Amino acid sequence: MENLVAPETGWRGSREGWLEAGYRALIDSGIDAVKILPLARQLNLSRTSFYWFFEDREALLTALIEGWEARTTRPFIAATQEYAETQTEAMLNLLACFLLDAFDSRLEFAVRSWALQDRKVAARIEAADEARLSALRDMLTTWGHNPALADVRARTIYLTQIGYISMRAQEDIETRLTRIPAYVEIYTGEAPAPREIARFNARFVPFRRPPP
Repeated sequence: MENLVAPETGWRGSREGWLEAGYRALIDSGIDAVKILPLARQLNLSRTSFYWFFEDREALLTALIEGWEARTTRPFIAATQEYAETQTEAMLNLLACFLLDAFDSRLEFAVRSWALQDRKVAARIEAADEARLSALRDMLTTWGHNPALADVRARTIYLTQIGYISMRAQEDIETRLTRIPAYVEIYTGEAPAPREIARFNARFVPFRRPPP
C-alpha cells in the first residue's frame, strides 16, 4: 500500500495522516499496535493532536474498518461489474483486481486477524464476504449459469482467493500469469481466448522481470 503517511497540515498533522499511520500499524503489527501514543511518536506529533481528528481510539478503529471496506469490498464488487464481452473476460477483470492490487490483500489479512478477537469486526467480515459472494453470483448468472451452479462457482473462486490471502501464498508474477488461463477455465467452464490472455498479460508488463 503506497503513501501510507499523508502529508501533515500544520502542527496537528491531518486526519489522513493519523489514519494511514493506523493502517501501517495494523498491517505490520496487528490491532494491538494501533494505539494513540505510539502513532503520535511515529508521526512526530503530540498525543493531544489526535483528538482534533478523532474522539477516541474507538473512532479511529471505526474509520479503519470503513477504509478497509473501501480498499477491498468496493473494488471487488466494481470488478465484477466491469464491462466485458465474454464471461472469460469478465473473470479476467476480477482476477486483475487482485493482481494489480486494487484489492488490498495485506489489509484484508490484517482485518481478518483482527476479527479473531473482536466480534463486531467479525460481523463486518461476514457481511463483506456475503456482499462479495453475492456480486460474484450475480456476475455468473448474468453469463448464463443457473443460480445453484453460480453459487458453487462463486464460492470456489472466492474461497480460493481468500485462501491465497489467509495463507500468505507467495507467487512471482510470471508463475501467477501462467496459471491464469487454467483458473479462468475452472471458474467459468470456458477457456479464455488467446487475445483475451494477451490483453490481460499486457496489464502486467511493468511488473514483469526483463529477460536475462
